[in-house]
Order: sequence, then structure tokens, then C-alpha cells
Amino acid sequence: MISATKKWIFLKISGATLIPLMLWFIINFISIYDQNYITVVSFFKNPLYKFLFSLFVVNAYFFSALSISEVFEDYIKTDKIKNVANRLLYISAVVIPLITIILISIL
Repeated sequence: MISATKKWIFLKISGATLIPLMLWFIINFISIYDQNYITVVSFFKNPLYKFLFSLFVVNAYFFSALSISEVFEDYIKTDKIKNVANRLLYISAVVIPLITIILISIL
């Protein structure tokens, strides 16, 4: 399978799975928005919510990295700069969700 086809399929699948996760997050964020610190921490101590939030963060960064890499492919002409930008993007798309998940799991 062509690399562009794989990227397109991953983009569509991650976008489709991001919709219900985003809805879940928005609904729960509204419910804990004006709450105190203890309520927010207890929300993230729930293993199901912790798992769903981790899945949401990983999926959101995966989707955004794929989308931004397409912008790099279209608008950056120099291959060396394009490769460096893509590598930095993919590294941040792994490191930031990983740090978020580790910090959430400490709760």
C-alpha cells in the first residue's frame, strides 16, 4: 500500500474515533468546570475516565500530527527542512501525550 494511502486511512480512522471522545470530554469538562480541586482529582482517579482521557489525548495528538505533516508536505519546498519539521512534530506528538498520561496516572 502506498504511504499516502496509509496516511489518509489513518487520518480518517483517527478523525472518526476522535469525534465520540471529544463529545465525551466536552460533556465531562462542562460538568467539572466550576468544581473544586478535589472533585477534579476524583474525576481523574476513576480508571475508566483516566483511560478514556488518555485515549483522547493520544488520538488528538496523532490526528494533529498527521494533519500538520500534510501541511508541511504541501508548503515546505526544501526536503531537509521538511524532514526536520516532520521529525520534531512526531517527537512532540509522542512526548507530550506520554508526559500527560504519566502525570494523570500519578493522581
